Amino acid sequence: MVNYGVFERAIGLNWYTVDPNLRALMDRLLDPADREWAEGHLVRIGALCGGPIAERAETIDKSPPRLERYDRWGKEVCRIVHHPATLAAKRDAWEAGISGPRLRREAERRGRPFPAVMTGALNYLLCQADTGLMCAIGMTSGVVGLVERFAPPEVRERLLARLTAERFEDAWDGAMFMTEQSGGSDLGTITTTARQSEGVWRLTGSKWFCSNIDAGAIATLARPEGAPAGLKGIALFVVPRSRADGSSNGIHMQRLKDKLGTRTVPTGEVDFVDAEAYLLAGGDGNGRALDGRGINRMMEMVNPSRFGVACMGLGLMRRAFLESAIYAARREAFGHRLEDLPLARETLLRMLVDLEAAATLVFAAGAAIDRKDGSLARLCVPLAKFRATRKGIELTSAAVEMHGGNGYVEDWPTARLLREAQCHTIWEGTESIICLDVLRALRAEGVAQAVLARVGAAARTDGSPLLDHPRRLLATAAARVERLIASVATAERSAAEYRARRLTTSLCDLVQGALLVEEAAWELHERASARKAVIAGLFIARYLTDDPDAAAALEEHACTTLFAPLLRYGTIEPVAAGTAPRIDPHA
Repeated sequence: MVNYGVFERAIGLNWYTVDPNLRALMDRLLDPADREWAEGHLVRIGALCGGPIAERAETIDKSPPRLERYDRWGKEVCRIVHHPATLAAKRDAWEAGISGPRLRREAERRGRPFPAVMTGALNYLLCQADTGLMCAIGMTSGVVGLVERFAPPEVRERLLARLTAERFEDAWDGAMFMTEQSGGSDLGTITTTARQSEGVWRLTGSKWFCSNIDAGAIATLARPEGAPAGLKGIALFVVPRSRADGSSNGIHMQRLKDKLGTRTVPTGEVDFVDAEAYLLAGGDGNGRALDGRGINRMMEMVNPSRFGVACMGLGLMRRAFLESAIYAARREAFGHRLEDLPLARETLLRMLVDLEAAATLVFAAGAAIDRKDGSLARLCVPLAKFRATRKGIELTSAAVEMHGGNGYVEDWPTARLLREAQCHTIWEGTESIICLDVLRALRAEGVAQAVLARVGAAARTDGSPLLDHPRRLLATAAARVERLIASVATAERSAAEYRARRLTTSLCDLVQGALLVEEAAWELHERASARKAVIAGLFIARYLTDDPDAAAALEEHACTTLFAPLLRYGTIEPVAAGTAPRIDPHA
C-alpha cells in the first residue's frame, strides 16, 4: 500500500511508481506486446516529471516568459525571453520522449504503432507537473499532423525536418493561431486575409490569443481573396516564423497576455503583415483554397488535441489528490491527523472516486483510438475533456481547502494548481462548445449505438456476484439516458441545445460508471481484490441514483471500514466489500 505519511511532499517522488491505478490501467489497456517496453519508459518518465520538471514548474511560474519587441537600437526583434528553467524542462521532455520523436521512432523500429494509451500516460504524468509545457507539446503534435497530411510535398519535407528533429537544438515548436478579437469559437467571423501573388500566399491580419507564440511553424486560418463570408470561406495555412533566406516573415508580436496560470507557455497577440504561408489542402493545394474545407481540415486535429486537454485535467486531479493525501497524513488538528477526521476522510474519498472515474474515461478514449473504434472515440474524447477538466477545477479547489490557509499561499503548490486548472475548460472548446459537439456526434450514424453497446458490454462483464447490484443500477441509468438521447434527437434545435449539458453530463456519468464496473470485474479476476468494486459502487451511488440517503450510508461505510485500503491502494477482500449497504435501483 502507498504510505503517504512517509512523504515530505509530492515533488521528488516517482509519479508513476506511486500511482497503482495508472499501473493497473497500463496492465489492462496496453497490448501485451507493448507492456514491458512501456514500463521501463514510464518508470523513467515518472521520476523525471515528479522530480526536475516539477521543481522547475514552480520556478517558471514565478519567472514567466517576457517579450522583447525591440533591441537597444530600436530594431524590431519580437523575441521571447524564457527563464533557463523553461528551456531545461523543454529539453528534458524532448530527450525523454514525452515530446519529440524518440519514443515514436523506437516503436517504429519495434514494428509497433505508438499507442494512444501510452501517449495519455505520458501526458498525464507531465500535466501533474506543468500543463503549460504540455500545451506547447500538444500544439507541436497538432501542427505535425496537419503538415504530414495536408502540406505540399516539398513543404512537408522541409517543415517536418525541424518539427520532428532528433536534436533538441534543431527542433521547432508548433503553434495554432486561430482566435481573433471577434471570438475564439465563432471561426466564421475571421478577418485575416490571404492573397496569392506570383504563386506565394501572403497573410495579413491580427490574431488575439496565440499560445506558444514563439513557435517555428504556425497553423492558422485566413480568408482568401474572393472567398465567401462565413465558415465556407476559410482556408488553412502554415506560416514559418522565418523565410527561406532566414529573414523575418512578417510576424509581429504585440504583447503577451498577463495570464492567471499556465505561465510556462507564452500567450499573446500577433499581427501578420504579408506573412508568407503555405496552403494546407492536400496534394499541391492548387485550386483548393476556395473549396470550403479549411475548417474541416483543421477540425481533424481537434479530437487528438481534446484528448491532450483531457489529460491536463486528469493530471491536475491526480496531483491535487496526491498533495491532499500527503498533507492529511502529516497534518494534525484537534489531536488527530487530518486523515482520521470524518469530514477530511469524506473529502479525500470523494476526490479519489472522482479521480479514478475520470481516469477510466480518459484512458478508455485512448484505447478506442488504439482500436480504431471511430464511433466510440468520437464521443468518448469530448466526454473525457468535459468531465476531466471540470473535475480538475473541483479537485484543485478541494486541495486548497484541505491545506487551509497554507493552500491559499504561493509557498505551496496548490494555489498554482487551481490557477492552472481554470484554463482547461476553455482550451479546445468551452463546456458549451463540447456539449454542442456531443449533440453533433450523436447525430452521426452509429455513435449513440456504439456508446450504449459499450455500456451494455461493461454491465454484462463476467465477474463476481458482488457486481450484480451495481449492474442493475447501471441498467436503470442506461434506460434513463437512452430516453434522453431519443428526446434530444427529435427535439427542435433550441430545445436540443437546452438539453445538451444535461445529456453530456448524464452520458459522462453513465459511461464512467460502466467502465468502473468493467475495471472492477478485471481486478476481481486478476488481483482477487474488490477495491475497484467499492469505488464503482460509490461512484454509481453518488452519480447514477436518486437516493442520497442510501448513497451517504454507503460512503460512510467506506470511510469507517475500508478507508485505508481505498486511499492507499490496498487489497479489499470480496467478503469485506459485500457488507456495504445496498441501494434500491427503482428508488
